[in-house]
Amino acid sequence: MTAVSMLNPLLATLAAYLLGSLAFAVIVSRAMGLSDPRTFGSKNPGATNVLRSGSKAAAIVTLLLDACKGLVPVLLVRLYGPPFGLGEGTVALVALAAFLGHLYPVFFRFQGGKGVATFIGAVFGIHWLLGVATGLTWIIIAFFFRYSSLASLVAAVFAPLFYLLGDRLQWYADRRVALALAVMAALLFYRHRENIARLLKGTESRLGAKAKKA
Repeated sequence: MTAVSMLNPLLATLAAYLLGSLAFAVIVSRAMGLSDPRTFGSKNPGATNVLRSGSKAAAIVTLLLDACKGLVPVLLVRLYGPPFGLGEGTVALVALAAFLGHLYPVFFRFQGGKGVATFIGAVFGIHWLLGVATGLTWIIIAFFFRYSSLASLVAAVFAPLFYLLGDRLQWYADRRVALALAVMAALLFYRHRENIARLLKGTESRLGAKAKKA
């Protein structure tokens, strides 16, 4: 393996992390004259907390941009990476790096969001059908139970399962990609540990509930 072929995956991974480090919940809120999402509600810089500010438009923009942080780098590697030696291993690294950038953004003192939208965006980049299955899982759970956190946790569990179940049917499952999905799912559970505690106590905020400003 040449030095260049070793360098390319590292550069792609670094670029994905830096893109993931753009906290769009904060950026969009500032641009639209809203309160910093880190100061109210769950204090989480994510689309769900931006929605608690009362601005659906800001929440939608944040959601789409956060999803793109996972989608764009993964999709670029899949479409244009092979000639540069970027294969499934790099897809796994880039997906995980973008996700970690959202969780621990270098531009925002490593204090980021919980990564749900970025995770689903990365899943769409791996394969669009996998993304649809994971996204529909989130929507179904959120619709019936009205808990964003519960929907996110269930979707996180099913994403790697869907990936493995689709092996040789819609795609060839790569163990490195499967591992990256499992690691991201585990990190989602870790980042939602307070939500899990509130769910068990029955005190978790439901979707659509407007937060009280600090």
